[in-house]
Formats: sequence, C-alpha cells, structure tokens
Amino acid sequence: MGEAGLSLEEKYHLITRNLQEVLQEEKLKEVLKERDVKVYWGTATTGKPHVAYFVPMSKIADFLKAGCEVTILFADLHAYLDNMKAPWELLAQRVIYYETAIKAMLQSIGVPLDKLKFVRGTDYQLSREYTLDVYKLTSLVTEHDAKKAGAEVVKQVDHPLLSGLLYPGLQALDEEYLKVDAQFGGVDQRKIFTFAEKYLPSLGYTKRIHLMNPMVPGLTGSKMSSSEEDSKIDLLDAASAVKKKLKKAFCEPGNVTDNGVLSFVKFVLLPLSENGEFTVERKPENGGSVTFKDYESLEKAFAEQSIHPGDLKPAVERELNRLMEPVRQVFQTPDMKALISRAYPPPPKKKGGQVANAASEEISPVRLDLRVGRIISVEKHPDADTLYVEKVDLGEEQPRTVVSGLAGLVPMETLQDYLGVFLCNLKPQKMRGIQSQAMLMCASIDDPRCVEPLVPPEGSAVGDRVFVENYNTGSPDERLNPKKKIWEKLQPDMKTSEECVAQWSGNPIMTKLGLVKSKSMKNAPIK
Repeated sequence: MGEAGLSLEEKYHLITRNLQEVLQEEKLKEVLKERDVKVYWGTATTGKPHVAYFVPMSKIADFLKAGCEVTILFADLHAYLDNMKAPWELLAQRVIYYETAIKAMLQSIGVPLDKLKFVRGTDYQLSREYTLDVYKLTSLVTEHDAKKAGAEVVKQVDHPLLSGLLYPGLQALDEEYLKVDAQFGGVDQRKIFTFAEKYLPSLGYTKRIHLMNPMVPGLTGSKMSSSEEDSKIDLLDAASAVKKKLKKAFCEPGNVTDNGVLSFVKFVLLPLSENGEFTVERKPENGGSVTFKDYESLEKAFAEQSIHPGDLKPAVERELNRLMEPVRQVFQTPDMKALISRAYPPPPKKKGGQVANAASEEISPVRLDLRVGRIISVEKHPDADTLYVEKVDLGEEQPRTVVSGLAGLVPMETLQDYLGVFLCNLKPQKMRGIQSQAMLMCASIDDPRCVEPLVPPEGSAVGDRVFVENYNTGSPDERLNPKKKIWEKLQPDMKTSEECVAQWSGNPIMTKLGLVKSKSMKNAPIK
C-alpha cells in the first residue's frame, strides 16, 4: 500500500477521490509539493461502531496509499460531553473496544497499522495549555456561533447544555494539538470545520485543510446511525443478521437516491476491491453474472432496472461478510467477549428475569415506527362502504396492505400515488375480513367529519423515517404491545398547530428533510 513512485497528481487524486468537498484545496496542493500531508480523523466513543465505519476506513486506506501521515483520534472527552451518555468508567472500556474494532477493520482491508498513530483525546485535552486555549476560545466565540457550528453534530434542544456549546471549540483545537495539516470527516461536520477556520487564527494558529466525505445513507434511506437499529449493521452481526437487515433495507428498483445498499458499493466495496471490480451474480435466466469496473456503470444498470435489488443485495451481502469476518474473529476470544460486556453492559434485570429498560418502558413517541410510504393502489373494500383497501410501498421487499376508513371522505383518485405518513408497528388487525398492516396518519375532526392525510416534506422518499423533534434517539418497538396501549396513550397529544404543522406535545413531527404538515387543517387531532 506504499506511495512509492506516485506523482503529485496521483497523490492528490487518492486523497480527494469520493469526497464531497475539500476546503483549502490550494493549500493541500501546496503541502503536497513540499512533503506528505498529515491528516487526522476522529470518532467519539459512544455507540458501537457499525459497517458505515468502513466508509472512513476506505478513505484512510487512500490517505496511506498517498503517503499521508494519519492520526486516528478516539474522542473520549467529546463522548463524555455529548449529553453525558456514558460515565468515565464505561468510556474507558469503550475506547478499548473502538481501538480493537477499528484496528481489526483496517487489517481486514489490508491497511498496515504501523503507518497509523492512535491517540485518545484525554491524552492531551486535559493539559494546562489545551485548557487555557479552551478558555481563550470562550472569550471569543458567541453562543450563536457555537450553537450554529454544532447544529449537525450536537443534539439540538431548546435549552442546550454548555458542554454541547464547547464541543466545536474542542474539535477545532484538536487540529492544532495533533499538529496536522488536515482534518477528515463527514460533510455533517462542515459547520465545525468552517468554525475552526474562523477561530483558530484568532489564537495565532493556522487554518487547516478540511476533507469531507458525503453522508452515506443507512439501510432505511436515512443517515446510518448507532441509535437507529434498523438503519445499521453492527460490525459483529452474524451472517444471518446481515441477511435479515439487508432484506429489509430500502432499495427500490430503479431508485438511485438515498439508496444505502448502492452507496455502500460506491464508497466501500469498489474502492476496497483488490481488482477494482464488483460482481453481481445472477442466474442464467436472469442474464447471468455481470462484473462492474466502476460505480457509474452499476448505477446506470440499476437505474435502468437491468440490475434488480434481488440480485444486488446478495452481492453486497457476500462482500460485506467477507469484510466483517476478520473483525468477528478478533472478538471471538473470551477476553474480547468480556470487553464487550464491560463496554456495553446489558440492562439490569428485574425480579423474574425481565430486563429493565427505561427507554423501552417509557411512553415516548420514539417507540412509534412512523415512515413515509406511497399508496401504489387503492380500491373500495368489497364488504364495507366506508373502507378503502390500499397497497403501500414502505421501502420494504413487498408492499403492505392498509385498510383505512376514508371512503366517502377522501376521493379515491386523491389517494392514488399519494405520499403519506404511516404508523408501521401496530399489531395487524382484520377489518371486515382484510388484514391491515399499517395505519395512514391523518388530521381529523369529527364535527363536521373532515379528514386530511398528513403530507411529508417535498422530496421525501418511501421508507424515510418520521420522528418527533427532540425524541429521535433510540429505536421504535418492533411491534407495539396492544395490552400496553402505547399508541392510545400517545395519540391524544398528537395534533396540528395553527400553522398546520403536525406535532406531539408541541414538538414538531418531521423527517430529515423538514416538517410534516396537514394541507389545511389547524389544531386538529391526528389519528
């Protein structure tokens, strides 16, 4: 993987390929003319690393091929300040887990570890000099700038903790204290990067180069997240779990937008392929196997539907398991299994052996599996004048059947091809002989009877997650227990605002693209 014989242009290409944006591009070229670039990538040691971490790992492989000196920062102090998600004792174990996992990932893709430097944030972030610089920054940075810088990274609440406001400043100072030329991260870090460019010169330090990866969609079509179980494949997931999660993954035929399965091929499998190829195996009657030498030809074939999700997913599954198997093996020893239980201990048990999980017991909208879906067909119920039977695409392998009481209230043609919001984890129930597998969310008033299906923001895609602002950390129940009456307890606080915005207890209901609304109904219950 050495850089011997590479020209300046070849090094520049390796450093910048597949990036979404480079800030201080000319500076990067200037440094390359003089010497190899020093770059760092940091990760806060909170949730378990998942397969999306192969995306930055593949870029780290590129940096090393280009001769860069690479530092990996385990940001344990940042993790501690991130809403105090974990105590120090737990974080110490998680740093060990992260270091072991990331080294195993790098070895899995053939990256020599002797060219890397691993640093923990607390190795230098508690020093006198660093602490004084933090205080200097607090005398220069406004609350507005600090909050704006962390908008994409730090959880946004009405009354933010000071720790969240410090976060961007700490990350900016890391560039100076790690003595690097460049920081690498996702494009969601852009506001922190521009914050660093603005404020580091105020302390007498130089602006750094910033290298930004695009955000790779998760399996549900939104950002892959440690806290969203269905959107991620854990590094240690068994092959059976990989198959199950990929089967459920959003991968609509012909749709190349927000397609996490395709994106994984682009940003991980092709760059890390030994021969620069990706093969989709197919039966002869389906056209036989086909090998792609670049992502553009694969995307074109998928867009034209000559490659079907049913063929793409097994190919991704095969290559993903090949990458994951060496990582799984590292964690098979008794010592490593003990490390996992220390770093991510299971919830304490109640009497009777039941797990006490506060998040799962709390009556919170996090427990609702709300998604954007498209009604692909609608017809009258054969045995009920007030019911429609709809087939709905929710980004799954098969459409779901939804029975709704909208006949006579909403014209059938209005619902055809309608993009709406659906509650997907209610227990399926038969309605006049036909089982309904989800519920279309509507604003509705009883007197006079008037109903409007909710409208997701423009540009939404089927399968997009719908959540309540300030309640978007955690995973929904796989299925709501009817005996617990979770939906019945949450529903009374769901209504539209004076501006027709869907809300729960005054908190907006939204997707990653913006607010969910009713077309015209104000202050109306949602049900």
